[in-house]
Amino acid sequence: MNVQFKKGVLELCVLVLLNKQDHYGYELVQKISAQIHISEGSVYPLLRRLTKDGYFTTYLKESSEGPSRKYYALTDSGKDQLHKLLCEWEAFTTGVNQLLMNEGDQID
Repeated sequence: MNVQFKKGVLELCVLVLLNKQDHYGYELVQKISAQIHISEGSVYPLLRRLTKDGYFTTYLKESSEGPSRKYYALTDSGKDQLHKLLCEWEAFTTGVNQLLMNEGDQID
C-alpha cells in the first residue's frame, strides 16, 4: 500500500482504537498492523505528538509479562479530533468513490 495513504490515516486509526479502550504502544502497533502493514517506528512519534497536542493522557500499568507499560487514554480534546477526522474521512472517501465510479470505467 502507498506510504502516503498510510501516513494520512494512521492518526485516525490510533484515535479510533483509543476511543474504544486504553492501549499501550505496542498493542496499538499490533492492532493496526493486523489490518494495514505499518512499521513500529511510525506509531511512536505519532503517539508523542498527539500526547503533546493534548489528545491523550498517559499512565503506567504493571504488567505480568515484564516492566510496566505506558498506556494511552483519549481525552475530550482527542474525542473532538476523532470526530473531526471522521467527518473529513467521510467527505474524502465519498469524493474519491464518486470519481472512481464516474471515471473508473474509462481507465484502460
